[in-house]
Formats: sequence, structure tokens, C-alpha cells
Amino acid sequence: MSLQNFLTMDPHLLLSIVNMKLRDNHESLEDFTRSYDIDLQALCDKLSEAGYHYQASNNQFK
Repeated sequence: MSLQNFLTMDPHLLLSIVNMKLRDNHESLEDFTRSYDIDLQALCDKLSEAGYHYQASNNQFK
């Protein structure tokens, strides 16, 4: 699944995809956003609008 259109995705679906990829393939949010060439702040803002915030200690959004 392409994440280039993440700004138009349902935030709950986006959360599920991002957390799965963080868990399975990436050591940090920075690594994830670099890997998919997406804007870290835009991703955080999109998920924040739905009430989700990144927790570095767990490497996931909650």
C-alpha cells in the first residue's frame, strides 16, 4: 500500500498501517518517514487531529 496519499486517508486506517509498519520494519518514526519519503510533521499532525500521538518509548501512536 502506498503511503504517498496519507493526508487523504482515514486516520484510523492510517494509524493501523503506520503502527504495523513501525512494529514490523522500523526502529523509529524518523526511520519510517525517511523510508517512505513522507513528511514527519504532516504525519504527526494528521494523526494528532484524530487524537493519536507518537510515543517513542513504545515506537507507536496511541
